[in-house]
Amino acid sequence: MTRREANAPMHRVVSAALCSLLTTLPALAADQTVPGAGNDDAIDTARASGRVRDADEFLVSQARHIQDRQLRRETLDILTSRVVCARHRQGLDEAQKDAILQQLTTAGLVNPADAAAITGGLKAGVFPPALAEGTRCPTPPLPFLAAPGSSTGGHHSFPGGLTLHTAWNTRAAESMARDYRINDGDDGHDGRHDDDHGWPGDLLGIDPDVVIAAPTWHDWAKTLVFQWNADGTEFKELNFGGTGTNDDHTTNASGGPGDSRTGGHHILGVAETMSRGLPPAMVIAQASAHSNPTLGNEFKVVNWLRAAAIIARIDPVARGYLVRDTAGAWHLPALRQLADGVDLIAAGQTNLLAEYTINNLSDGDFTFSIPSISDAQVILAALAPQFGYDPADVTRYNTRFRNVVLAQLTGERILLRYSEGGLDAVRAELAGLRKRKLI
Repeated sequence: MTRREANAPMHRVVSAALCSLLTTLPALAADQTVPGAGNDDAIDTARASGRVRDADEFLVSQARHIQDRQLRRETLDILTSRVVCARHRQGLDEAQKDAILQQLTTAGLVNPADAAAITGGLKAGVFPPALAEGTRCPTPPLPFLAAPGSSTGGHHSFPGGLTLHTAWNTRAAESMARDYRINDGDDGHDGRHDDDHGWPGDLLGIDPDVVIAAPTWHDWAKTLVFQWNADGTEFKELNFGGTGTNDDHTTNASGGPGDSRTGGHHILGVAETMSRGLPPAMVIAQASAHSNPTLGNEFKVVNWLRAAAIIARIDPVARGYLVRDTAGAWHLPALRQLADGVDLIAAGQTNLLAEYTINNLSDGDFTFSIPSISDAQVILAALAPQFGYDPADVTRYNTRFRNVVLAQLTGERILLRYSEGGLDAVRAELAGLRKRKLI
C-alpha cells in the first residue's frame, strides 16, 4: 500500500473495507438459552487491558466514597465480589418465569413480537441464562469487568467496554452535579470551599451517593444480557417496557399514545436494585438514564419501574418507587418534600430530583461513542490484513484482533487518532500492540 493510499479519505476507506466488515456479522443466531460460548475468552481479553483495569479501580474507589452503608455495600458487591448473586432471579423456576412474562404481557409492558429475532424467544430476552440457575444465587456469567457497553457494533462493544463506559458516565455525573452546585448554590458568594472529595460546600440537596451509584448500577445487567458468542459477537437484546403503541399510563390508567420500549438491560438493572431494597431516589435516578422523566417523558420512566417491579416481584407503590393518582394513573412519587408542600401531580407536573437529570445526561456520550465504534470498525478492517488478520475469518478476526484492539485502545481513541493523523496514526497504535504481542 502506498502512502497516498494509506491516507486516503474516509469514504475511500469505507468503500474498500465495508464488504469485509459485513462478513464479521454472525450468520446464524446463537442459542441464548445457555451461557455464551465466548464468555471466558472475553474475560481474558478484558483482564489483559490496563485501560480497563484502571477504569475498574476508579469505579471501586468512587463506590467506597458512598456514605450510605447499604448502598455502598451493594454497589461494591457488583464491582468486587467474585460471585455476584442476581437477586431478582433468586429461586425462580420455569413456571414462575412464565407467570412473570404473563404479567408483563397483561400489563402492556412487553410485546412478544419484539422477541422474534432471539433464539429462546421472550423468556431468553427477559431471563438471559445465568450460572446456578434456579438456586438462591444465580450468577451473571460475566463479571462487570468483562461485559461490553452495548450490542455488537454499538458503543463500547468490546470486552471491558461496560467498565470504560461506566467510568466515563460516573465522571460526567460527578462533574455535572458539581456544576449545578457551583452555578446555583452559594459557592463563590459566601466564600465556602470544596470539601476533601471535591464537592462544593453547598450540596444544594443533591445527594453525592446517588450521583455515584446511579451510573454505576445503570448498566449492570449487561453482565447478563450481552454475553459473548464463540465468534466474538454478542447476544441480541430484547427491548421491552411497553408495547410500542399506547404506553402512556401517566395520563390515564388505560394508557395513551406513546412508545416506552427500551433495552432490556436497563429494566433488569432496575429490577436488581429493587430486589436489593435500594432507596427510591437512587432507583428512580437509575431508571432515568434512558430518558429524563420531563417534557412529556415521565411515562417512560414510570413503565420501566413498573416492569422492573414485576420482575423483582415487589409492590412498587408499597416500596415507594411509584404512586397512583385518584384516577389510577401512575406517577413518580414526591421525595424529600414537606408534607404540606405543593401537590405537583395534581398541578400536572412531575415530581423531579436533580439526580434524575444528572444520571440521564451522564449517559449521553453515545453521540460520540457509537459513531466512534462504527468508524473504528471500518478503519480496523482496512488495516487488519497488514497485521495478519482477515475480516472474513470471523472468529479469529473478532476474538484475536477486533475485540483485543478495542479493549486496549477504545473506539474513541482510534477515531481521534485517525482524525489527527490518518491511517498512519492508527497503524502506529496497532504496531505498538503487535510489539507487546497483544495482536
